[in-house]
Parts: sequence; structure tokens; C-alpha cells
Amino acid sequence: MSEYIVSARKYRPDSFETLIGQDNIARTLKNSILRGQLAHAYLFCGPRGVGKTSTARIFAKTINCLHPSDNMEPCGECESCVSFAEGRSYCIYELDAASNNSVEDIKTLMEKVQIPPQVGNYSVYIIDEVHMLSQAAFNAFLKTLEEPPSYAIFILCTTEKHKVLPTILSRCQTYDFNRIGISDMVRNLRGIADKEGVKVDDESLHVIAQKADGAMRDALTIFDQTVAFCGNDIHYADVIRNLGVLDYDYTFRLVDFFLSKDYAHALLEFDDILSKGFNALHFVSALGEHFRNLLVARTGGLDSLLDLPESLKGRYREQAGRCTIQYIYDSLGITTACEAGYKSSTNQRLHIEYALMKLAFLGGVPEGKDVAKPAAAPVKTAAPAQQDVTATAPAEEAAPKRGSRARKVMSGLLSGEEDTETPVAEPAQKGLSADSEHKIPTDDEIRAKWPALVSECAKGKPRLEYALNSASLSFSEEDGFKNVKFEVTNEAQKNWIENGLLRTMETSFARILGNGRVHLFVTVKPAEESAPKVYMPAEKAQELMNTNPEVLNLVKDLGLDAN
Repeated sequence: MSEYIVSARKYRPDSFETLIGQDNIARTLKNSILRGQLAHAYLFCGPRGVGKTSTARIFAKTINCLHPSDNMEPCGECESCVSFAEGRSYCIYELDAASNNSVEDIKTLMEKVQIPPQVGNYSVYIIDEVHMLSQAAFNAFLKTLEEPPSYAIFILCTTEKHKVLPTILSRCQTYDFNRIGISDMVRNLRGIADKEGVKVDDESLHVIAQKADGAMRDALTIFDQTVAFCGNDIHYADVIRNLGVLDYDYTFRLVDFFLSKDYAHALLEFDDILSKGFNALHFVSALGEHFRNLLVARTGGLDSLLDLPESLKGRYREQAGRCTIQYIYDSLGITTACEAGYKSSTNQRLHIEYALMKLAFLGGVPEGKDVAKPAAAPVKTAAPAQQDVTATAPAEEAAPKRGSRARKVMSGLLSGEEDTETPVAEPAQKGLSADSEHKIPTDDEIRAKWPALVSECAKGKPRLEYALNSASLSFSEEDGFKNVKFEVTNEAQKNWIENGLLRTMETSFARILGNGRVHLFVTVKPAEESAPKVYMPAEKAQELMNTNPEVLNLVKDLGLDAN
């Protein structure tokens, strides 16, 4: 059995040309070699798996190469390059600061610095994970790092730049490595798959690249794991099952359910996702990412922000064409709020299910667009009452003109917010008779039905029930509608009712009255000037005498001192 070498080691970059995603750093280092402007200390910092140590090795090999190319690439054939490849170079030293972080280790390194290179022009010291050095080791390293011998070059590598002492940072040229882009990863993985004789589709490579989170080493490790699971013929379904990644089909189907206002199937789809072991928070994040991709696909000129294979880009463009920009924007707000409040929620599943129902009730289909309801298992759902009929209703059947909030209320009544099995275009079957719909209710009718509204909307909310029962009502008429103002005691109650309850109260009141021509407004009761409070005994006695003449007569008859 031949010795197996993992892809991360087998295909590790060995020249500037094979570095991935760090073109600016490679160009800067090659130019410094070409011009002979080599610093005595470098600091390579950045996330894991982006090529910091590999770049340090390539740089060290190139400056000691006896026959570098015109493009400043190591030849790979001279004694210096061969000895480095075989691990016997006496010019390039590597130190792992994670396990050699004491003062004694640094002193040993300082002793090696005094020995000039045997082959090549420079002695290069690569210190990996340099942030792991102790405070004393850093201090012992300072003097040598500032004034090393002319042939010594130090390359420090770290993933946590903020832990390196400022005195060390000031003595180094710092290079910040970036995360590797998905397109660069896919291109590299494609080349490796071809060399290894592995057949794999672009969707699978994109999933691997996204899972790696910008680290090429992680991507190669995941690639090896996938090959071990699938063999040399890799399919998308096998990749997502092996890596535990949520399939794009789930989010596409969910958005189709949202557009058709089919919240029942959306909840069943979420239950299926949970039953397969997916993390609920990751699901919400994936749904938010899906709406982000829809927004990008819906907006012209942003195709470069959609880093996906062409087959998926086409699906996003098709679905985005059936959504309004406002719908996608509102959906992003709901998913973001759901993700932010997930960890603090007591019932986390209900928290997500509530967000899914809100997404289903948003609507958002452009006028003239037909929404094809996706195929799914039969479920008993509310009948077509949830379809928005206001966009297609004839102009003569539309409600009279009124304020924006009133339009929202009437739209809510006509769009079937009540759970009903009958078409919403017939208000008489929703409790609104054809005659009463055009008649403004009287003040007495409103006062008579107000307790029923309080009982329905304030059920289980004693503070709201008290505020509504004690509120005074005032009435006015405007544009064919009855304006009902009710007063609460403070601004906090007013804001509470306006932000979350007022529209629900209007909808419920219209149903209770059998008449939709009512607007509700909440105001704050004017503050009343109250008498000064009495605290001292003498003040209390004086107050008692002022309010009760008999007490005053008794004090006089008995000759009592009220002070």
C-alpha cells in the first residue's frame, strides 16, 4: 500500500506563482528581492490556512536560490532548493513558538543566528505562531530582532496580531493576509480534482469552498473527507449529506411558500429541516443569506456580488423576478431580527415559526405576476382567502380614499386576515354586511361595543384591560369615517398600544361592529394639577380641620393645640 499524503501537504504552494489569493503580497515580496531591498524582519499575519507559513518558506527559498528565474521564482534544482525540499537545509530554520516559547528557546535561537549560512546568502528564521512567546521571551528577542547580523532575516507568522508586543511590531514589515475568495478556492480545487482523477460538479466545489470559510487548508481537508465518503465520483447530494449543509432547495421552496402565503407548508418544511438534525440558528442564517442573494439578483449591476455557480444564479434570478424589492427588504428585516433574538428566546422553535408566519403574510408579489405554488404534500390550509385581492379589484369596488394607516387597516380586512374558508371578496360573510359597510356607526353603537373589544383584545393582559376600560372616548367624523379617540394615562401606554396593538384593535372592532368605517386613535390624558401632598402631623391636622368644620369646633371647645 503506497504512502498516502493529504492534499493540504501534497499540493502546498512551493512558488509565488502557486500562491492562491495573495497576489499583492507575492508581487511586493518579488519586487523587494529583485531590487535587493530586503528587510531584516517580516510579520505575516492573517486567518488560518491562507498561506502565511507557505509564503515564508517560498520567500526564504527564493532569496537563497542560486539560479532564480527572471520572474523571481525559485529554480527548484540548485543545491539550496534541493536541500530545502529534502528538509536538510542549514540556511532556513523553523521554530514553533507554540511549543518553544521560553527564554531558553529564544537564547538557543540567538546562538544559531551567530553562525553564517553555509549555502546561499541568507540565514532565514521562520517563527510560527509567534504570539505564543512569553513576555520574557519577547524581551529577550528584542535586541537581536532590531540589529541582527547582515545575513539574518526573521519571518514571524501569527494568526493573532493583537497579541504581539508593539515593540516587536515596530521592528517588522507587516503583511496582512486576506481570506481566500470562493472563486479562487473553486478554481484550485478543480485543478486538484483533475490531477487526482476525481469527477465533481461545480455545486459541490462551491459547498466545500463555503464550508472552508476562506481557508485553503480547510478546503483541501474537506475535499479529502468528501473523496473518502463519495469515492472518485462526487455528487452534490452526497456532499451536503456528508458535510451537514442545508440544501439550497429548502430555502427556494420556503420562499415559494412565502410568496403564495402558504404558511402551513412553510412550517412543515421547517419541521422537516429540524428532523434531519440541522441547527435551527444556522437555518435562519441560511434563510437570511437566501434573501440577500435574491436582493442582489433582483438589482441590476450587482451580479459580481453573487458568488455562486451559474446554475444557481439562474434560479435566484427567476425567483427574484417574482418578488418586489420592498418584500425582500422587509423579509431581510424579519430574518435578521429573528437571528438576533434567537438565543434570548425562551421558546426558540416558536420564535422561528413566528418569523416564518410573518414572512408568509408579507405578500410581495409584483402586480401582474403569477405565483406558481410549489408541489408539496397535501395539507389542510386556509382557502384562497389569503390571496391579495386589492391589486386586482375594479376601481369602483375599491374603498374610499383615506389616510395611509386607514388604507392598511382596510387592506387587512379585505385581504383575509381572519381564518376563513370563504372568499374574502364578500364582506357580508366576514361579519360586515353590505348595508352597514356604507353606514357610519353612531356614538352609542361604539360605546355599546367597546367592552366587547376590550374583552377580546386585552384577554390575558390586565394592564391593557385596565387602560382600555378606564379610557374616555371622544368621537368625530372625517371623510366618511368615524374617528374614535381614547385616552390613556401616560406616554408609555400610548406607544405600547400604537406600536403593536392599534391595527389589531381596529380590525377586531370592525368585525365586532359589523362596520369597517372606524378609525381608532390613542392619546394621552392631560396631566391634572394635584393638591400638594400632606406629610407632617400638624399639616394633617390642619387639613382635617379645613375639610371638616366639626373637628375645628371640637378643637376650639377643648382648647387643643393643633400645632
